Amino acid sequence: MKNEAQYINNGKISQENIQYYHDFGYLVAPEMIAPEEVAVLKNDTAKIFRGDYGTIDGLLPVMPNEIDVDVLKKYVAIHFPHKISPVIKDFLGQKDIVEVLKAIVSPNVKCMQSMLFVKGPGKAGQAWHQDEYYIPTRDKSLIGVWIAIDDATIENGCLWIIPGSQKPSYMHPRVPNTSNEYADTDTIDVTNYAKDEVIPVEVKKGGVVFFNGYVLHSSLRNKTEDNFRSALVNHYMSAESMLPWDQDGKLQAMADMRDIIMVAGDDPYHYKPIVDLNKPYLRPEVLNIKK
Repeated sequence: MKNEAQYINNGKISQENIQYYHDFGYLVAPEMIAPEEVAVLKNDTAKIFRGDYGTIDGLLPVMPNEIDVDVLKKYVAIHFPHKISPVIKDFLGQKDIVEVLKAIVSPNVKCMQSMLFVKGPGKAGQAWHQDEYYIPTRDKSLIGVWIAIDDATIENGCLWIIPGSQKPSYMHPRVPNTSNEYADTDTIDVTNYAKDEVIPVEVKKGGVVFFNGYVLHSSLRNKTEDNFRSALVNHYMSAESMLPWDQDGKLQAMADMRDIIMVAGDDPYHYKPIVDLNKPYLRPEVLNIKK
């Protein structure tokens, strides 16, 4: 699926990029994040998992003289790091990313989630899934923004995507997972897709992948001995849509979850208060979500 329209060049989105996103469900922006910004994210990642921003349930004590690499090897990911890290919080509104979101989502954009992945050597990947299965929007506007903090390669567990798989616009059934490539207990059966329809999305650090909430994607196990595949993944949607998200039963069911951050435009629901509901938590090694 090689097509120049899948790449955002120099951080400036084109009409061809916009059409490609609507046709195939994803875009890649090489080097969108400057090296100095990536270095800040990398440093902040270590600070978060060291507990420099405070304790998180399950965070292990750091031993004297324990180096960052050994600290990070203990973990897979943390959800909602922007709740404690001012660096991550500021990054939700990164200007080049927001300009792309305004072009392919809406002039009015809100963010509802951040996730910081630190997939170390040997760590399993995520099974095939659709983000909208977990984060339901009313207008199907959900978009993931995947920011590479380390180079993401086939060997260390980059994203895999099925371009155009968002077009049926429905939730695929989930089946038990039997592959040791994935940490999840269930997956989506993608055997009906031809091998050349399933593509790896390798990006250098600083690259950004934008993908639709219905597009099928996954990642394989990190098969390297000494490389991490760290990434900051944020989720956004149009501010026009309400967000009936209960965090897989963690929160009380509601018509519009208002723990959000506006990153562009106006909030049509400004008359409803923004609340602080979500707390940062560590992602378990094996993910078993019952829905």
